[in-house]
Amino acid sequence: MPDGKTLLAFAKALNIKTDYFLRPQSIDISQLEFRKKSRLPQKKLNSIKESIIDNIERYLELESYLNLPSQFSNPIANHTILTGDDVENAVEDLLDSWDLGTNPIPNVIELLEDKEIKVVELDTDGEFDGLSGFANENIPVIVVNKSFPVERKRFTALHELGHLLLNFDSNLTPKQIEKLCHRFAGAMLLPKETIFQELGRKRHNISLNELVYIKESYGISIQAIMARAKDLEIISNDQFVRFRIWVNSHEDHKKEKGFGEYRGNEISTRFNQLLYRATAEEIITMSKAASLANIKLASFRDQFMTI
Repeated sequence: MPDGKTLLAFAKALNIKTDYFLRPQSIDISQLEFRKKSRLPQKKLNSIKESIIDNIERYLELESYLNLPSQFSNPIANHTILTGDDVENAVEDLLDSWDLGTNPIPNVIELLEDKEIKVVELDTDGEFDGLSGFANENIPVIVVNKSFPVERKRFTALHELGHLLLNFDSNLTPKQIEKLCHRFAGAMLLPKETIFQELGRKRHNISLNELVYIKESYGISIQAIMARAKDLEIISNDQFVRFRIWVNSHEDHKKEKGFGEYRGNEISTRFNQLLYRATAEEIITMSKAASLANIKLASFRDQFMTI
């Protein structure tokens, strides 16, 4: 055990609170499913994993002060997923079970947190998309890159939800599973009957204006809309190939610059809500609250007020 001076030096070098070293290591992240680009080095992935563990440890410690046990359940655990049609059926049952209907989901992260899924947003490498897994084997965790555009953040969070909820056939390859999780995310944001209503069941041409309208209404990127249209055979594979050629012809097309944006807000708020609740009820001290939030005490005092 290092002395106080050494502990402070470690904390300063690593930009963390000294409490980090004194917390019992009780979190194990299992069944990890990274969405990452291949050039992200293993060292960076390990760093991301440790950041996640730190965030979840603080999250669960806060919940323990408020006596809030995790009560997560998977409504579609009995669906075996082998094909895209299986995904569509699972999504229909999930939307029904969660009483979501087929209207736009206003805030994906808020929805996931309401369903007892821990959502962590990381300020990290731009090469990192997202991650999902279970803390201590039964607490679902989804991690997304905080810096991403809102449509991409929504899609990534739901892609990771697919990894958590879908029971994939053992014969599927990792690449096939990724594609099916893409389809799951698209179906959650734009259910089958909804896209049929917006675009019709068969199209020879689709205007960019229509796609921008759907993007702004449902919080899903133009590229994901067209992939959804291909999956449901609204457009042909040749039409989709031509669309991909257009996307790849210019960097602005890839980033969808100037092609509308979703105005919704996608941030994780539950942790802070619980933190303020525990502090206001004097269940924890301001010093402990600042430690759990991983910020300086003075900063927490500036943002906290009671009435």
